[in-house]
Amino acid sequence: MGEMVLRIWDVEHGACAMLHPLVDGIAGRLAMIDSGCMAQWRPSTFIRQGLNRGTLDYLFITNADQDHMSDLEGLEREGIFVDTLFRNPTYTGPEMYAIKSISGPVSADAQWYVQACGAYDTPTSLPFNANMGGITANCFFNHYPQFTDTNDLSLVVFIEFAGFKILFPGDLEKPGWRSLLQRADFRAALNGTNILVASHHGRESGFCKDVFNWVTPDAVVISDKPIAHATQLMAPDYRRVTRDEGVIVRSTMKTRHVLTTRRDGWIQFTVGSDGSYFIDTECAG
Repeated sequence: MGEMVLRIWDVEHGACAMLHPLVDGIAGRLAMIDSGCMAQWRPSTFIRQGLNRGTLDYLFITNADQDHMSDLEGLEREGIFVDTLFRNPTYTGPEMYAIKSISGPVSADAQWYVQACGAYDTPTSLPFNANMGGITANCFFNHYPQFTDTNDLSLVVFIEFAGFKILFPGDLEKPGWRSLLQRADFRAALNGTNILVASHHGRESGFCKDVFNWVTPDAVVISDKPIAHATQLMAPDYRRVTRDEGVIVRSTMKTRHVLTTRRDGWIQFTVGSDGSYFIDTECAG
């Protein structure tokens, strides 16, 4: 069965994670959750030059805002073929274009996404759950036009492997969380989540106490830039909803309950076939 390697990249106020199965030292198909970037690092450059790949097998866009898709045009510029796109399927490209237009000119990356909403509107020939070496994805979303803001239209993604589970909720805010919590299957999916990636980059608007009636994660990961706003001061709140034991970071041997890209750099999870996992970080934290 091998392992799963999942890395949450430091893209400051943005989001980008990559994952793949690893069997006998050989990496399998590549999936990416969001396409955020920063001046010093772009996923498109890393995929093409660092991994020497010309295909991104699976792309999940959890939130249709620029910080989650700021390198989509870069994928095209690097000639990287995206085989399968996962998104909230309840809106069309034109509907999303209209939503994006409300706040001003639509970026080139957003235009790529809007066009992809139509171009990828067919079932994939390579279903994720059957082609990722035992890694599975379970997605939830609120419906348009019940919600018309991009945050509460986030695609919520549970990634599982051998009993390990990590949750990527995009930029879901309290109304969106509470809507999904009305679903029994969503509440069931929360059960057993090991790692929660904090919604909306750890902002207060993405913290919903009701969620923690159904899940107590081992640790929380916040993807964000250095603290500049009061809404970024939520780490103590997330600390209180994690397990007392926390997690041990292998690269530092420190016990942690909340990890942040602003403090830790990239954060990598290596999950074994028995569900046990190790955490390594770029920085000492």
